[in-house]
Amino acid sequence: MASPDPRPVLSVRDLSVAFRVDNVWRPAVEALSFDVGARQTVAIVGESGSGKSVTALSVMRLLPAANSRVEGAIRFDGRDLLQLPEEEMRKVRGDKISMIFQEPMTSLNPVLTIGFQIAEALMFHRGLERKAAEAEALRILDRVRVPAARERLHEYPHRFSGGMRQRVMIAMALACKPKLLIADEPTTALDVTVQAQILELVKLLQEEEGMSVVFITHDMGVVAEIADRVVVMWKGRKVEEGEAARVLERPEHPYTKALLAAVPRLGSMKGEAKPKPFPEPEGEAGGVSEVANASAPSTSSARARPNGSQEVSGIAPVALTMRPLLEVANLVTRFPIRSGVFGKVNARVHAVEDVSFSLHPGETLALVGESGCGKSTTGRSILRLVEPNAGRVLFEGEDVRALDAQGLRRMRQSMQMIFQDPFASLNPRKSVGAAIAEPIIVHGIAAKREARERVAELLRKVGLTPDMAGRFPHEFSGGQRQRLAIARALGLAPKLIVADEAVSALDVSVKARVVNLMMRLQAEMGLAFLFISHDIAVVERVSHRIAVMYLGEIVEIGPRAAIIENPRHPYTRKLVAAVPSPDPARRAIRRGLSNEEVPSPMKPANYVPMPRLYREVSPGHVVQEFAA
Repeated sequence: MASPDPRPVLSVRDLSVAFRVDNVWRPAVEALSFDVGARQTVAIVGESGSGKSVTALSVMRLLPAANSRVEGAIRFDGRDLLQLPEEEMRKVRGDKISMIFQEPMTSLNPVLTIGFQIAEALMFHRGLERKAAEAEALRILDRVRVPAARERLHEYPHRFSGGMRQRVMIAMALACKPKLLIADEPTTALDVTVQAQILELVKLLQEEEGMSVVFITHDMGVVAEIADRVVVMWKGRKVEEGEAARVLERPEHPYTKALLAAVPRLGSMKGEAKPKPFPEPEGEAGGVSEVANASAPSTSSARARPNGSQEVSGIAPVALTMRPLLEVANLVTRFPIRSGVFGKVNARVHAVEDVSFSLHPGETLALVGESGCGKSTTGRSILRLVEPNAGRVLFEGEDVRALDAQGLRRMRQSMQMIFQDPFASLNPRKSVGAAIAEPIIVHGIAAKREARERVAELLRKVGLTPDMAGRFPHEFSGGQRQRLAIARALGLAPKLIVADEAVSALDVSVKARVVNLMMRLQAEMGLAFLFISHDIAVVERVSHRIAVMYLGEIVEIGPRAAIIENPRHPYTRKLVAAVPSPDPARRAIRRGLSNEEVPSPMKPANYVPMPRLYREVSPGHVVQEFAA
């Protein structure tokens, strides 16, 4: 048996990259060196702006020549890629080295079938005829476990789920059997169960094809799942490198320690009665100091209602003497699908189906589930940003669905929403001070002069400085923009905040700071949070109760500890099992690859849902069952 080749497949030496901005060269990567061995997976880890994606694009020679400067040496199979003519480099890309990008929908051509896009690479690099290329494309789709590959070969990207689109991208990357695969944050935008499937697929295909892999990520949990070696980057420089097990168990650099400390570990709250803030790493400017343990109330007991909602009877002393702040009963929201000349409704998307729960002052109820489960639509339906079809929403005993426009406007002073993408929800042409002041002035809470003073106070409250009020949204980092969104939501002194994936797009350390800020504000102001998220590890840290949603329905609801430590519904168990953890022992775990996709919530126009039954398995812990 031949011994493995000791020479590295990829050798990067003293790589430095700079970009010209306003006629000044600004460094993005400085003096970076690392090797990737045969059949080895090297993870490049760091947060936004660390230079890890720039490194990948440099290897592929995809940086724009007009405003970038790349120095050093990148040797692949003994050849320096930086010295190759462009025509030679085109033969390397997609053939010898392939790349998977973070967002498959922007990487796939929406007007070409996925079969054609895979075949195109085979025709260019391997000289196959169209018919032979399509046959090979079908074989590759089977390899990446796309269900019904023959039927889906001629479908367009929009017909695929996020996880299946990423499988298509992997199929395209593997079409020519590359020696090196570069995966740039390929699982960041995916739900936790889909992420687990993609990681398992990459490991399986690496074994079958004998590839080397450069895996770029900011998630130490993902590193533990897939990496042999780790390169940690910070501000364009390598700060630590070593075997994955050593880096995860005995990190040496303060930044690596901070990254690991900020990773939410499922099960870390065992025995804790209350939500607990994250340890905060150093990093983003404008960070708030580590907050004390939030004194928000905790759930102690509840009883099931026939419709699946709960009456919480022991959240905290402050809540014992008052009714729930929010009561949602049998909420239904469906979106019609019309077709034909007359726009006849032939189907409906059952986005929210018979959802019931209650929420008390000072409590955090987390709605957890994957994309398309209806959790965001539930939040929007409560605020009537989307009009529900049926059900009851009571806020402080008042029926929100019965309010006229004026009454709804008044009610929304007490119910605010934080959206997932703060940049999209802030007007790029308005200063952030004006954006925060606008609802205060519109609702008549303060005049312009007083509103300016209130804006300064709100900025201080969220850990920013009053002088930032004159800046525009593009001048802030992602974490700072999310703080601005929180400041704007607090401007009307609400009692309830619906946080819709408010931290999902943030780097791990920034996420820790923003979550801690929300918990501190809850403790100070007695806020109730409806915390919508797909990240169950973060949810465990911040919530008092958890409701798990699947296909528009709540399938399990109960106290945080009961849901995390004793999940009873199969879907909840699947969610919990898929959460990545920075434990090096997970590298050897093989889950087996699932081709299962979440069923479509679209049903025929005359569809009537089956009745559901709910069983209380422990105090306050209610699980959905099908009717016999």
